[in-house]
Amino acid sequence: MADDARRIEPGQRPAGAGEGVGAVSALVDDLDAVVASAVAALREACGRDWHVPAAGLDWDCWETVEHVADDLFAYAGQIAVRTPETSTYVPFAFTADRPAAPNLSVRAMPDRGNAGLVQVLDACGGFLSGVVRHADPGHRGWHPWGVSDPGGFAAMGTVEVLLHVHDVAGPLGMTWDPAPSVVRRVLDRLFPDVPGDAAPWPTLLRATGRDPAVPVEAWRWDASVRRSPGPSRGCA
Repeated sequence: MADDARRIEPGQRPAGAGEGVGAVSALVDDLDAVVASAVAALREACGRDWHVPAAGLDWDCWETVEHVADDLFAYAGQIAVRTPETSTYVPFAFTADRPAAPNLSVRAMPDRGNAGLVQVLDACGGFLSGVVRHADPGHRGWHPWGVSDPGGFAAMGTVEVLLHVHDVAGPLGMTWDPAPSVVRRVLDRLFPDVPGDAAPWPTLLRATGRDPAVPVEAWRWDASVRRSPGPSRGCA
């Protein structure tokens, strides 16, 4: 697979994407780029068995990708409602297929195979991107790790894709190499206490318990809206 399919730099948006300025626009541009990269990488692995365990999770690779699609859909719902919901999730019904499986509102039709699930992921990424791109920046939505704004939900969606594609990349024989500038922006938005002078991708993996050399018992991001987020600290 060509490098440009695995690693879309910020600013490379799908044809027809809307224009925008400022931090929210940069975060939603990153979401578009990361979803496009994930879709391209996962399509290359569609011929493999996705019912093998994902790395570090109780889910298989199919369930993990389905969880990402479901999160993107749910995040869009938190921002799409006209009357902001800042105390709980918008009440989409959800179920799990087995005790250890993720709870999901969005599911792919099994008979459409891995390619169908990738299409569901792509669609849900588009839902979140479209909602965030056209939302009032002052809009707020609830998340258990902080009431957030449209840019925060875009960043959370980007992190979900970045991390969970990493979780399935090894088992599915994929290469996953996120752009450092994209990772740095989500670190700045959601992980304000991590070192700003370290390589972004290893820093994100370490902060989320995915570095075997640095075990982490529990972790969380901070989705809350900060009054003065400050400038980006640059890329390592």
